[in-house]
Amino acid sequence: MSRGILSIYWGDESKLPIERLKASVKKFHPELPHEIIKIEALGGDPRSLNLKAGMLDLSPFDETLFLDLDTVVMGRLDFGFEKARIFGMAIAICEAPWGKRYPKIFTGDEVEYNTGVIFFTKKAKAVFDCWKELAGTIDSSILGVNDQGIYTMPANDQGSFASAIEHTGFNPFVLPLNWNFRPMWHRSFFGPIKVWHDYSDPPLFFEELNTYYSNKDSIIQYHQG
Repeated sequence: MSRGILSIYWGDESKLPIERLKASVKKFHPELPHEIIKIEALGGDPRSLNLKAGMLDLSPFDETLFLDLDTVVMGRLDFGFEKARIFGMAIAICEAPWGKRYPKIFTGDEVEYNTGVIFFTKKAKAVFDCWKELAGTIDSSILGVNDQGIYTMPANDQGSFASAIEHTGFNPFVLPLNWNFRPMWHRSFFGPIKVWHDYSDPPLFFEELNTYYSNKDSIIQYHQG
């Protein structure tokens, strides 16, 4: 079976850290092909995020890791691929885990997942088919609060994805936050970090930690700040 990594984007590639991601993939998985596909955006429409729902159709691989372009691979990812092979999908819960932040979709305890790092196979086809359908039909706006008061984010692909998981009853393998580390929100962790997910570069501290944890005699420790 073929195995590879997929990333998709729209808009101006000069503003995206594409080379950073490519270099990190090559460092830890030089054996894997990495397809980076530009797709047609919806003229600046925030609903362009929903185009991510077509990732299974775009993937030429039997076993795929989808990575957002603002990610950095920081270690071997074989475990994620293996869990996706068994379960159909391996994914991390979003830093904001409450699906009910999409008030037009959920009102209970449904879980939101982060769609920036997804290991998947065709076993999850039903989820992706449902995601594509819902992405174009449901209201995935988010209510939030900042210094200026209450605001509305008009669309987000993760709301329709969470809804697809609920509709299909699919049970993905859930990866810990180390596999989709969001430094703006994840202020503490137990090392090592597998995938950094942010437009900022990983501080040298994280590379030093991962070098330490690559030693079979290393001791898993708690880190913060």
